[in-house]
Amino acid sequence: MKIRRVLGLVTGMISAMMLSTNVYAATNELTGLEIGDELAMQRPVAIMVDNEKKALAHYGTAEADIVYEMMNSTANGRVTRLMCLYKDWANLQQTGSIRSTRTTNVVLTGEYNAVLIHDGGPFYIKSYLKQPYATHLSGGFTRVKNGKPTEFTEYVFGQELAGRFAKSGISTSYTMAPERATHFLFTPADTDLAGDAAVNIVDLSGIFVHNKSKLLFNPGTRTYDYYEYDAQHFDAEDAQPLTFKNVILQNTSFKQLDKNGYLTYNVVGSGSGYYLTNGKAVPITWTKGSETGITHYYDAAGNEIAVNRGKTYIGLVPSDTWDKLIFG
Repeated sequence: MKIRRVLGLVTGMISAMMLSTNVYAATNELTGLEIGDELAMQRPVAIMVDNEKKALAHYGTAEADIVYEMMNSTANGRVTRLMCLYKDWANLQQTGSIRSTRTTNVVLTGEYNAVLIHDGGPFYIKSYLKQPYATHLSGGFTRVKNGKPTEFTEYVFGQELAGRFAKSGISTSYTMAPERATHFLFTPADTDLAGDAAVNIVDLSGIFVHNKSKLLFNPGTRTYDYYEYDAQHFDAEDAQPLTFKNVILQNTSFKQLDKNGYLTYNVVGSGSGYYLTNGKAVPITWTKGSETGITHYYDAAGNEIAVNRGKTYIGLVPSDTWDKLIFG
């Protein structure tokens, strides 16, 4: 009976994954862009990247398919940390530097069936990492001498990840059937948003006051370039700018866990937000029904939005500072 149940589960997972074979087999489910068939069933990794000024310059962040930015603590000027998701992670060169994770990151990786790559974290993460969906690798990655304190010297390489996966027995393929063929709904072709709500500047400096994060629309590339610490972000590996076709801002409440500033965002739930692409913005609402459920985004009419194909920035904006968001 146990064998039959396992076979039934596997068959069901395969069937669910093949619901939209033509789209999924040649499409990166994170970006909507074409990929090789050999990558179709490869699960993503989510790498925690230190975003303190001392950690700069970043390596490998420009290759990320989706980048989350969120405050790492209510202390230290609400300094942010990045969580970078990669589909084709085996080819990554030096990436990081890597730092610890938080509870919110564990939950968010659940909706991607991703493997979380980090170096430790506060004891609050322990119960989260015990959940069936939570797969992770912590610490022991490559140390690179860069003249900085030890906490800023840990990086990861794609082939190193492949070796760690094999050694730990972690599957590189999906272990849960995706909710659908692609994480977002994607437009068939590059599409402008309706209306006249042009946005050339997304100013988050009043929200993430330590990093002074901003996104500036680049009309040449029709993407939003990322800035922090009053400078444009360029990848140290190849000098590529960190730039995004899509920007999603989520108005998200949080619970502070202790006096040290540790917190958990209430990402399972619902709220308001904005979607931006090609220099325009529209208001949206978002919902996430469970720790493994996809976060869905809806327009004012209640229809799930379709985003343009390409890289996406998702900023979790604390509800208590949502009114400090500035568009220009």
